[in-house]
Amino acid sequence: MLTTFRAALAPFPRGARGAPRFLFALLSAALVAFSTGAHSAQITSARVWPAQDYTRVTLETQEPLKYSVLSVKDPERLVLDLEGVDITATLSGLAEKVGADDPYIKSVRLGRYKPGVTRVVFDLKSEVRPQAFALAPVGDYGHRLVLDLYPVVPNDPLLAFLDKLQAERAAALAARATETAPAAETESGAPARPAQKAPAADRLIIVALDAGHGGEDPGAIGRGGTREKNVTLAIARKLKARIDQEPNMRAFLTRDADYYIPLHMRVSKARRVKADLFVSIHADAFIRPHARGSSVFALSESGATSAAASWLAKRENDADLIGGVNLDVRDPYLKQTLLDLSQTATINDSLKLARSVLSEIGGVNTLHKPQVEQAGFAVLKAPDIPSILVETAFISNPDEEKRLKNGAYQEKLAEAMFQGIKAYFAKNPPLARDRLVQNP
Repeated sequence: MLTTFRAALAPFPRGARGAPRFLFALLSAALVAFSTGAHSAQITSARVWPAQDYTRVTLETQEPLKYSVLSVKDPERLVLDLEGVDITATLSGLAEKVGADDPYIKSVRLGRYKPGVTRVVFDLKSEVRPQAFALAPVGDYGHRLVLDLYPVVPNDPLLAFLDKLQAERAAALAARATETAPAAETESGAPARPAQKAPAADRLIIVALDAGHGGEDPGAIGRGGTREKNVTLAIARKLKARIDQEPNMRAFLTRDADYYIPLHMRVSKARRVKADLFVSIHADAFIRPHARGSSVFALSESGATSAAASWLAKRENDADLIGGVNLDVRDPYLKQTLLDLSQTATINDSLKLARSVLSEIGGVNTLHKPQVEQAGFAVLKAPDIPSILVETAFISNPDEEKRLKNGAYQEKLAEAMFQGIKAYFAKNPPLARDRLVQNP
């Protein structure tokens, strides 16, 4: 390109006033286009995953991106500079994907900052702690640039959980005061007897429910397009509602919306709320569509009980590669959680729970295997919480996929899991601990 333009300028003497300025301007424009456009990267997809835990922004390309991130105050902004990136409709559409209910992002604007650099500015609702990292291609994804916006003061699930319990207890006290207040006299002149109410439970059972996958990780996808992450969240919500109906039980969701949580953070959340049980909910998939049935898994310290269990554990453990985890950030609970693998007692309790749940699910769906299986699932490695992974059905089976999408069928699965959990506690009462709720 340079040779061509030099040849075009050759007839004009150096420094001559008659030198064609338009050719110099054309040359300058061509050089800029050559330097910024010839190797420009195209954003093939832009996604936003808002949640109370954090908001994730993902930019996908077919080649790695060069980028830098800068926080700016007064007002709070986050600046993302992208080198060699064109402003396309896909990138411009990022602004439209930020909803008014996003906890952290107010709006997005972008433009050309300088030759070869596109600047994306995130106007924030409050100060955030950003993390930016790149992910190599995996599955159906190309190269991804991930920007996670965390609150400066992390959300405390235990505090929020206890606040809700305290509000429930206050409401119960108010209701009891109304029911036991002196009543008016009856027609015979005798005072009416106060209403009787069963005593409140003083040992609250907490069950952590983990809806598998989420956000960037759709999980398995059925032939009809059903995404595992949506099915698992729907069932988890129904199971939570059923558990919360019990006066001495409450459920805690590790995720309550469509976003991804690293596997070890799912375990960490369960431990922070002092869960008595951990139940991870999934919808299985296999390469052949005729595979069918429900399964329940527990952790194994010494290898999988079958080749299929080993294959499934590897696939589920690879979820972090798809969901996207910043490997430069280590969770403080990770070492403690994965260090103690001499958890024989916990695994024994997990097997009891798994058998109880498997027995109940067998009344709703065909069982893939008549016994509980074991494998090295990372999400089951809490050393002090009995943990199981329930594969509700094969989403890769067209018939089971249809049922998994059905709300009534989801209710049946949730009820079966609840009955299994309840039967487990009937035979294995929870150990004493500091009371989270007390008798009024």
